[in-house]
Amino acid sequence: MGEISIKIAIAGRVYPLTVNLEDEDRVRKSARMIEEKIREYETLYSVRDKQDLLAMSALQFATQAIEAEEKLSLLNQATQDQLTELNNLLDSCLIPKS
Repeated sequence: MGEISIKIAIAGRVYPLTVNLEDEDRVRKSARMIEEKIREYETLYSVRDKQDLLAMSALQFATQAIEAEEKLSLLNQATQDQLTELNNLLDSCLIPKS
């Protein structure tokens, strides 16, 4: 697919970006999420400094990403354990007993 030029506004600044066409919706949604998080922190903590709001938002999203990675890792390990158990069970049923 091709690339397109878009403009994303975050914390009062406009950023021109070139993104793959298939990534446009994801990038726009990400920018909206950041804007929403900034507004949330601005309201909750009465912080006005955009740098502080961006840092707090970045920390929140990074923490969520790490948490998601850890959950995925645990899920992958659990799936691997279940597949190993299933494989052992199948082996025990298929291997002729002497």
